Amino acid sequence: MKEVFDIFNRWYKEELNNSSEDIPSACCLSTVGEDGFPNSRFVSLKEICDEHFIICGPLNSRKGREILSSDKVALTFWWPATQKQIRIQGTVSLISEENASAYFKERSFSSQVVSHLCRQGEEISDYNSLEEEYSDACKKMEGKEMQKPENWGGFKISPLRIEFMEFKTSRLHYRVLFSREGEQWKKSILQP
Repeated sequence: MKEVFDIFNRWYKEELNNSSEDIPSACCLSTVGEDGFPNSRFVSLKEICDEHFIICGPLNSRKGREILSSDKVALTFWWPATQKQIRIQGTVSLISEENASAYFKERSFSSQVVSHLCRQGEEISDYNSLEEEYSDACKKMEGKEMQKPENWGGFKISPLRIEFMEFKTSRLHYRVLFSREGEQWKKSILQP
C-alpha cells in the first residue's frame, strides 16, 4: 500500500514544482446521482490522511446527498504540466466533526461566509440580491471567528483501485493499476 501513496505524493510534488497554476489539488469527484446518472464536479483535495483522500463540503448539497446515499465514488486528477492522470475508485464515509471543524477553520474568510450564507446548488431568483446578502454577511462577520455550519462536513475516500497514467507523445501511454484485494494490493500494467 505504501508504494501507491508514495507514487501519488511524488507525482503531486512534481506537478506543484512544474505547474504555473496552483491547482494540483483540484480533482473531479464523480458520484452516483439521485436519478441514477453519474454526476461529476471539481473539488479540492484537502489531504491524504491515514491512506484516505479527504474532501469537504456541504452535506445537504447535491454532492453531499449523493455521497450519503451511495458510498461509491471516483476521483480523477489531471496534471497538464507533467502530463499525468490519476484515477481513483473507492468507498466514502464521513470524517469526525472535530476534523471537519479543523478543515473549516483552514478555509478563507470568503469561503466561510459563503458556507454560512448559501445552500449550495439551490435555485435563486436574483443573483444581485445574493451579492448584497454576501456583502452584508462579510461586514457582519468581519473579525469574528466562524464555527463550522451544521450542514458542512468532510468525507474520506478509501481507495479500492488507483490507476496512474503517464502520457507519452508516442501515444504509448504508461498505465499501472493498483487494485485492493483484502489488505493486499495487486499491481497490473495496462495497455494504453
